[in-house]
Amino acid sequence: MRLSFGITIRISFLLLIVLALLTAGFARERGPRVEVVCPSPPIPVRIGEQQVLVYELHVTNFDEVPLTLKRLEVFASEDSRGPLSTLENENLSAAMTRIGEAMMMPGNSSAAKDARVIEPGGRNVVFVWIELPVSHPAPASLKHRVVFSPGAGSTKDSTLEDFRVPISQDSVPTLSPPFKGGIWLAGDGPANNSAHRRTITAIDGHIYSAERFAIDWVKVGPNGDSRHDGNTHNENWWGWGEPVLAVADGEITEVVDGIPDNTPGVLPPVTLDNIAGNHVILQIAANRFVTYAHLQNGSIKVRLHDRVRRGDVLALLGNSGNTTGAHLHLQVTDRNSVLQSQGVPFAFQRFTYLGPGSDYPEKQVSMPWANSIPPGNGVVEFESHESH
Repeated sequence: MRLSFGITIRISFLLLIVLALLTAGFARERGPRVEVVCPSPPIPVRIGEQQVLVYELHVTNFDEVPLTLKRLEVFASEDSRGPLSTLENENLSAAMTRIGEAMMMPGNSSAAKDARVIEPGGRNVVFVWIELPVSHPAPASLKHRVVFSPGAGSTKDSTLEDFRVPISQDSVPTLSPPFKGGIWLAGDGPANNSAHRRTITAIDGHIYSAERFAIDWVKVGPNGDSRHDGNTHNENWWGWGEPVLAVADGEITEVVDGIPDNTPGVLPPVTLDNIAGNHVILQIAANRFVTYAHLQNGSIKVRLHDRVRRGDVLALLGNSGNTTGAHLHLQVTDRNSVLQSQGVPFAFQRFTYLGPGSDYPEKQVSMPWANSIPPGNGVVEFESHESH
């Protein structure tokens, strides 16, 4: 059947109208030319009376001009109220770093270009740290509004309206103390500006943040210091030779021994092979691995595939690898690797929080905490007990 010429004209005209309406209905601003990636969704963990959500946003600029990240707002996906967190100006700059440059710490913003400025082809990282009351249920997911200001020649902001990040439902392992007791500094522990928190490692074509929740445990002696009678010998450190315990039942999945302990204050050449020094990895769940690093040379008491019980002695605290003083580096990750893994949160059954290290012992407090991870550079006391 053939259509008449008049009918054909009318159909063509109607199609043009429909296409115009569809175009108008779906028209929107192109938005910022960026890629945003969250490498590891947050797992809520308790710090004292707060639960925290810890994750990173990697932002890559695909535009031809620099972009300045002006504001980041984070919302609970199912909540129509205001943002859980808003970062802008100096607070946003302090929460960011530029890949390929030294870590930007609060107070050092004058040392380099503003970390909010993302060069064409560049990647900057936003370290997000959201605190919620323990009584506040964690949202199922988060949505983000990210506002950028383009470079010279344009005054109009560009906004990424609804970037989503799921909240992981993984459980947080509850650990026993790694020591028989005593007072310990949670050096560079969980805090948004700690060196561990800001460490991102690129290996074999992938990036990892294995140290996201890592703690450098330094023993504090009765003199209120980590050392006594000088600082030139490892024996001057109160923690030197301290028995290191299994924090949970599990299987030994990696053992490295035979690396000499360092002279205090002297850092040897560091490689991927020796960065953790003498160390042990203990698997405590299907995808949870505890790393004990910088152990004393020749002190490791377990072998590969040994089954251990909570409280068993694994080794002695030492000063091997990437360290200038005796301490235990402890972290929990999702894979059997010191560096090629993602750091995940953990909690201790109980300890007494004695306050920030900068205040100890002059302004010491005494607060029993349960099922919590210690805050970065906080001083804690573990109850004394005998290992197996």
